Amino acid sequence: MDPESPTGTCSNAALQEQLRCPSLAVAAFYDTMERQIWLGNALLLTGAAMTGVMVGIGSYGRRYRHHRFTRFIFLGANTLFLPIISYVVSTLGDNSNDYVNLHKDRMTTLAALCDSVFHPCMIITWAFLFQIAAINTTSVVAIDSREGRKVRPPPELLLRGIWTFYLGASITEKRFFHGLFRFSPTEDHGPLTLICSKIMFTPFALLCAKIWLKCYSFGKARKSFALGRNPSLVFGYTQQLLQQQQGRSRNGEDALPPALLVMGEDSRKVEKQPWGYVFSETWTPPTDSTGLVTLDTVWQSDQTMLPTSTPRPKDLCLSFALFKLLRCRFARYDLANVGLKFFWSLLLKDGEHDRVFRVIADELSFLNDYYYSSLPISYSKCWLPILSVLISVLSIGYCVVAAYFIVVFAAQVHKQGRNQIHCAFWCNKLQVVSEPRSKRFGSLYFDVVPEFMLLVLVLIAEVRDLSSYICSNWTKVALICHCVKSATLQHPLGVPKWIASLLLQCRCKITDHWDEKIGQCSVLVLQPTARTTLVGLLSRLFHLPDEKRRVELPVAVKVCIVDALRTAASSNGCRLGNGRTSLNRSQVGKGFLWACNGKSTSDIILTWHIGTSILEVRHPFRHDDQEQGSSPVSDRHKIAATHLSRYCAYLMTWSPELLPDEEAWSKGLYEAVKEDTERVLADRITMSGPPLTPEAEYQELVKLLSAGSNHSVVMNGVWLGKRLVELVEGEETAWAILAGFWAEMILYVAPSNNLKGHRKAVARGGELITLLWALLFHAGIVSRPGETGGAASAGGVV
Repeated sequence: MDPESPTGTCSNAALQEQLRCPSLAVAAFYDTMERQIWLGNALLLTGAAMTGVMVGIGSYGRRYRHHRFTRFIFLGANTLFLPIISYVVSTLGDNSNDYVNLHKDRMTTLAALCDSVFHPCMIITWAFLFQIAAINTTSVVAIDSREGRKVRPPPELLLRGIWTFYLGASITEKRFFHGLFRFSPTEDHGPLTLICSKIMFTPFALLCAKIWLKCYSFGKARKSFALGRNPSLVFGYTQQLLQQQQGRSRNGEDALPPALLVMGEDSRKVEKQPWGYVFSETWTPPTDSTGLVTLDTVWQSDQTMLPTSTPRPKDLCLSFALFKLLRCRFARYDLANVGLKFFWSLLLKDGEHDRVFRVIADELSFLNDYYYSSLPISYSKCWLPILSVLISVLSIGYCVVAAYFIVVFAAQVHKQGRNQIHCAFWCNKLQVVSEPRSKRFGSLYFDVVPEFMLLVLVLIAEVRDLSSYICSNWTKVALICHCVKSATLQHPLGVPKWIASLLLQCRCKITDHWDEKIGQCSVLVLQPTARTTLVGLLSRLFHLPDEKRRVELPVAVKVCIVDALRTAASSNGCRLGNGRTSLNRSQVGKGFLWACNGKSTSDIILTWHIGTSILEVRHPFRHDDQEQGSSPVSDRHKIAATHLSRYCAYLMTWSPELLPDEEAWSKGLYEAVKEDTERVLADRITMSGPPLTPEAEYQELVKLLSAGSNHSVVMNGVWLGKRLVELVEGEETAWAILAGFWAEMILYVAPSNNLKGHRKAVARGGELITLLWALLFHAGIVSRPGETGGAASAGGVV
């Protein structure tokens, strides 16, 4: 029959009608493709969410990254990445989305060819960006073996990068990988494909650069006497320095700044001794020509040699030198205290409380950086910070350029439809093929939104790293030492002085680890809330610590603590008691010595805490008391006493390991006392009426606690509170007694040999008690009266 005849045409049309794809086969095809694309999209969003958590906690929530739950999130994100990316990328091959299915009639086959340019480009870029964000939040630490275990660059980061690169190169070989090395469009590689290729694989180069930089920096820092092996060198050096200092003390020069190491330890040759490392030359006080910068050189420098005329450069170098001594303490070296007279000369100056606290806070920030971030290892070579900044700038530039092209490409794809994959499908029966049909799957937004989220997150992490280098105290100390060496050796300064001055004035909040806030808790809650809320139920279910709030550390607290330390130094050889010493200074205070006879420090703290709270009820705290500059001394005493009282209660429930008693005892006693007071004061909830006067509220509180309490600590606290309120000498004397007691108590509990507990506190951002622990260590106080052994190994009590 002639195929051109009308009969043949009608017959062919009838056959095509019969070959129309069965609706069940088409529905199965639609269901399979939609399930595959939506699963991939869900995994993309999951990966973006995990990256957000990693960047948020790793970069901006550093005090939370060492909690158990946070570590679990980090581990889960890194563990799930490989199977997620392997599955998603496996769906991007040139033939991976092709579909062939035999219908149940065993005669009809549905086949499909699917294609996309924009979708695989976004997926592989997403995979590399995820890994860049992961390495940005990974800490690499090079420490002495006595300090703990080193944190090496994780090899799985490089292996995951290579695996992703292999997947992307092998799966997209024809369309994208070949186009990576082309710069002019061809028939097979159009402009869109060429630019997509560059966007896809450029992050791999940035990833390799970051991994290499961390590995190289770690290797150099591990062997450096200025970083990894610094504690053993500082220990040996201080032994030599102590001999030199003993000679100076005979000449009346013991209050001069000691020649503590600041920077440049790698510039001199060292030799190993049984107790550590020492400088190999016949030891003399280090000279400026060696490249070694010591504290006395900086401290005695003329102001024209430093970038600024303020005391800030000298204080930063002092903090850095003290940080190196504190590392020796964490390495458990029996370190001789050097420069005690000099440090005490700072403490004993009037009006220098803020400066002393700032010096110790900067010291702990150096410690936090060294133990919990990758920043310090970059300073093993002077050019490494510059290279790190350059890589961050390149990463930021890539994020901006990639975002621009993604918007342009998304706009072009949007004109053709808001879909991710386009499929052409047809049916085949008895070697006769039906007319092809087309179908689009997915949504373009599932490519663009996760990609933009990752670009923004990587951009945030890179900006954070960049600012940490620019505003870091490590950079400032390096600049100060560079200025001192340049001025001493009389050669042109490599960095213009105005730039160094500008960098020294640069401050960034994310580089300040201690926010100068203290926790506040109380066992005497006068307006208890019902614990039927979700938070209350979870707290009781998981036995979480008592509710806390954080407040700014008042200046009055700093003044009171420093005054107590000065008084102790001038009166009794700086032997701190558990409050007895301050009470013995006045005839009125001696009448309260009975309240210091508890069986443990925790009993005494809670007794005085309840007494302080009762006095505060009778004489309420006014908001205008915060204006410490114009407030009378009695108000400053009230501020110091109430804040330190609640801070000690906070330590008992949130950080009992930092207190002298056993952790379980302190926490258990706090919970028992809190439960007893809550039971007694629960009746106050049902009472209604007009607000009571302070006198009436005080009378009611004492009546309830005296009649209903069963705990001896509560009863002692109530009796102490009544004695303080009824003191003949008046409210001012009562607050003065409390301020002196709490200042001495916080200094008494601060010294300890619990290095692990204080190291965890540093990881959380720092605690006031850890700051005082470091301050007392440099002042020569490393143990409480009567303690011996390890607690006194760092130099004993002055």
